[in-house]
Amino acid sequence: MTTNGTPAIDVVGLRKSYGDLRVLDGVDLQVAEGTVYALLGPNGAGKTTTVQILSTLFPADGGSVRILGHDVVRQADAVRKGIGVTGQFSAVDNLLTGEENLLLMADLNHLERGEGRRRAAALLQRFDLVDAAGKPPSTYSGGMVRKLDLAMTLVGDPRVIFLDEPTAGLDPRTRRTMWEIIRRLVADGVTIFLTTQYLEEADRLADRIALLDHGRLVAEGTADELKRLIPGGHIQLQFADPAALDAADRVFAGSTRDDDALALQVPSDGDVDSLRAVLDHLEAASINVDALSVHTPDLDDVFLALTGRPADTGDDSNTNKQKETAR
Repeated sequence: MTTNGTPAIDVVGLRKSYGDLRVLDGVDLQVAEGTVYALLGPNGAGKTTTVQILSTLFPADGGSVRILGHDVVRQADAVRKGIGVTGQFSAVDNLLTGEENLLLMADLNHLERGEGRRRAAALLQRFDLVDAAGKPPSTYSGGMVRKLDLAMTLVGDPRVIFLDEPTAGLDPRTRRTMWEIIRRLVADGVTIFLTTQYLEEADRLADRIALLDHGRLVAEGTADELKRLIPGGHIQLQFADPAALDAADRVFAGSTRDDDALALQVPSDGDVDSLRAVLDHLEAASINVDALSVHTPDLDDVFLALTGRPADTGDDSNTNKQKETAR
């Protein structure tokens, strides 16, 4: 939260339609300052449209949005001064060098020339792009282009950054590099609003996650809270001999046993209290366990259960053509 208790992002009743296509249908959400908020959803769910409205690029049909305490309609200029946007498609100009791209952003942010050069130099250093500063981005790797794109967003020192699919198409190593950059930004107090197709990315980065489907938020909470919504979690007990397995099976009614593996699955949501209860029952019955592990549903399970379809990491070009570029 900001110092006056106002959320960095406050959205109430957000609605948007394109003709007969209702893209957003009464979305409410709040994002605390200095946190990562991930918006997930199937292709066409409304994610990118949400980002476009929150960042003043598109008008909403209804509802209210306040960013850093400013109304996105009545105080759009104030909102733009406090935000940065890095989209699915790079804003980098391939006719300029990396440094020139940053200096151009400094000019667009009305920075004094000396300050613009200092900020560009600092960002080139921060993103490990010093050696490539004098080269055009057409010679960069995909990961370097993404880093330059994010560096350009940071020239204006935004306090809220919208990252729309920031690591799409990157290899796993480069993706993790971007994750570390995002973590450092949040440590500095920046608020990140993230849309992503990579559920692991949301799981690793986000303080809170919302799942958008057919224009509505169908779930919202921490990753662990969302996982507990879905049945299937269990504590697996491994035994050294069949006698111990038989004894445990009698203690934990409703469990699933695997005679070949000498294992027993005890239904559990994976929290500390349920684990403690299992251990207490084992101790009371004097049953020795060879190994124990906790299994909970992952975000893929949550996605499938709440939307009726698996997470899709594919391209959304057909939806883009219909103006709904959300994923």
